[in-house]
Amino acid sequence: MVVVGAGHVGMITAMKLAEADIIDEVVLVDIADGLAAGIALDLTHSTALLGFDTKIRGVTTLAEAGTADYVVITAGRARQPGMSRTDLVEVNADIVGSLAREAAQISPNTVMLIVTNPLDEMTHHAWRTSGLPAERVLGMAGVLDSSRFQALVGLAAQASPSSVSALALGSHGDEMVIPLSQARVDRTPIERALPGATVTALVDRARNSGAEVVGLLKSGSAFFAPGASAARMVLAMATDSDEIIAATVRAQGQYGIADGYVGLPTRLGRRGVREIVELPLTQEELGALQTAAARITDRVADLQEATVTS
Repeated sequence: MVVVGAGHVGMITAMKLAEADIIDEVVLVDIADGLAAGIALDLTHSTALLGFDTKIRGVTTLAEAGTADYVVITAGRARQPGMSRTDLVEVNADIVGSLAREAAQISPNTVMLIVTNPLDEMTHHAWRTSGLPAERVLGMAGVLDSSRFQALVGLAAQASPSSVSALALGSHGDEMVIPLSQARVDRTPIERALPGATVTALVDRARNSGAEVVGLLKSGSAFFAPGASAARMVLAMATDSDEIIAATVRAQGQYGIADGYVGLPTRLGRRGVREIVELPLTQEELGALQTAAARITDRVADLQEATVTS
């Protein structure tokens, strides 16, 4: 199991995977000399405290990490002052594309999970550059966005977040779609559990939760929930879980989406995406999901043009 990028998100991903104690070895990879090795040693020092036996290593290259069943890519740059969104896309496309190609060469049977933003475009780019089958390249966004919404609903309804059932689909951004027809609080439809205006506000807050965290931190961005979400997806695959979770995957006709990566309900297995689950959405929800897919496709086309001409 390899986690590329030993920043905060990569560190939390590695920690949660190690704590689960079902993976033989977690290898952190980062080009910064000593960073991955230092974090790996620090995490290793906690094994007796936390009661797990997972081996943890830190290296500077994918070649040193060796073959892996799963590769999680968290590496990439955050947007800096004066940098346009296009600049960020192109910079991270270079990073993710290079890593995806190398990881696929070293581990041709791996499953690749993308965490780097902008998530939707980077997942498609990793699939295209790696040459791996689409079912073995997926993106982490829906698990995170679903968890954020569940937590916010739990606070508003004075209920346990674990009693809230909801999925965040579509894009990891403005076109996030939370099908309220499928959302429940203690098995009660959400629109009966909370006033409509409250629910609408919670959807908006979930959609903008990443920016809210950034605003509060003043420096840096969310890392605990994103890292835990990435680990949750890997563990769902490693245990061949039967749960339905949201993931950025390549549709091929499901929900009327002909082709392209978008957040959809899935069942994951040891070899990646086992099934895209088609839920009975309302016409409005279905239309919003199709719009999200179309806009992601437009952005991917812009990215492909930029990477070809650069």
